Amino acid sequence: MAMSKKITSILIANRGEIALRVIRACRELGIKSIAIYSDEDVRAVHVKRADEAYHVGPAAPAQSYLNMDKIVEIAKAAGADAIHPGYGFLSENENFPEMCDKNGMIFIGPTAKAMEITGDKMKCKAVMKKAHVPTVPGSDGIIEDVEKAADVANKAGYPVLLKSAFGGGGRGIRLANSEKQLRQEFEMASAESRAAFGKAALFVEKYLQRIRHIEFQLVRDSHGNGRHLFERECSIQRRHQKLIEMSPSPVVDQKTRDRIGEIAVRAAEAVDYLNAGTAEFLRDPEGNFYFIEINSRLQVEHPVTELVTGLDLVKLQIAIAQGEEIPFKQEDLKMNGCAIECRINAEDPFYEFAPSTGAVPNCNIPYGPGVRVDTYLYPGCTVSGYYDSLTAKLLAWGRNFDEARVRMRNALDEFTIDGINTTIPLYKTIMDESNFIKGDLSTDYLDRFKIFDKMNEDAKERAKGKASAAVASILLQSEFVKKGGAQPAAKPVSKWKMRGTG
Repeated sequence: MAMSKKITSILIANRGEIALRVIRACRELGIKSIAIYSDEDVRAVHVKRADEAYHVGPAAPAQSYLNMDKIVEIAKAAGADAIHPGYGFLSENENFPEMCDKNGMIFIGPTAKAMEITGDKMKCKAVMKKAHVPTVPGSDGIIEDVEKAADVANKAGYPVLLKSAFGGGGRGIRLANSEKQLRQEFEMASAESRAAFGKAALFVEKYLQRIRHIEFQLVRDSHGNGRHLFERECSIQRRHQKLIEMSPSPVVDQKTRDRIGEIAVRAAEAVDYLNAGTAEFLRDPEGNFYFIEINSRLQVEHPVTELVTGLDLVKLQIAIAQGEEIPFKQEDLKMNGCAIECRINAEDPFYEFAPSTGAVPNCNIPYGPGVRVDTYLYPGCTVSGYYDSLTAKLLAWGRNFDEARVRMRNALDEFTIDGINTTIPLYKTIMDESNFIKGDLSTDYLDRFKIFDKMNEDAKERAKGKASAAVASILLQSEFVKKGGAQPAAKPVSKWKMRGTG
């Protein structure tokens, strides 16, 4: 991998809000930004904001944003020094950094070797055990037949999870509460893994109940310096995919933060990690932490960390990629306040998160103190069915959790997206929900506290409120007419014109 080279231009091998995020960092650093776009994204905002933009192929990801050969070809023709993969698409493809390196370009992310280890959950688990990083009880290697899976599960104790060794984003995971169910799920899990990742390799892991999902942001440079940038609570999920993230976690005190943060840095060192990544842990009700994986990319929720640390992670990624040392020590970092992120997905929470796509004739983006929105939306845009459902990331920062929560609740009220269904109603309910406010979180939070029932009740109340407001408006107009009132016949004169200024 090319090192110690000043980066003057970056091709962004992605789309949507993450492409815009990288473009903004490039602008601040005086680096030329080069965008790519598919047929579906001709009118996308990232195409307009980049210094240069090139057509990469048809709408289908395999022919555009996953087409390594075409992307590298464009990067070479455009004279790019480096490629930033964003997240998703090619961000965790171990062949992509090698291809960039062979063509004289810097890959802004980890090395191919680190990706190869972190992308293989069994290999990564073995490395972590050697480094004395606590892992979840289960199989020590890939299991290819159901008899071995049943033997491991019986020793670990039910319930267990069948997981693809190459999975991610909640895909390739099956729950088994008994040996009978494990035998039923094994073939289905294998087929699902093969369809999603091209490999049917499974492993068995003890299913820890009533757990929290807590991750630590990592950065590590080519000089061997590793830092953790504190934790993010990611326990509110559906189908093993995160919906809400926050920092700090309600259950992590400073002593725990220091201890698990040190373990996270040790995990990065064990795989010789480079650049930004995330060490993911499960926390059981007794307070024990278990390492589950390293996500070898910038995370969707990275702005949460940016808000509580004051750091720009994309600019830090670029600095590390061009051979610079991390410009701060661990003891220099301090957490400031609380940040919450809601993923605004184009999905209908009232109908089991069914995808929702189409034109967005209008939208209103919230703003105000402590509010940040990363999005590609604009009035007249289209949400495509070809790509991820994430349309925006809504963040709120406050001096403490209560202030951040209230700001988030108000921002959700202001955020309107016409033409499609989104997860906004779900988040409105959660922000007011007593268990969320108390910090009683777990990966089964939505089911445990019947949040969807509460969301439906909230929706009915809001509908009643709107109906009452409409009736009140009609009655007021009626009373006004009865009393001889009338609407003005002509448009009133502008006060600006009266003052001679408009």
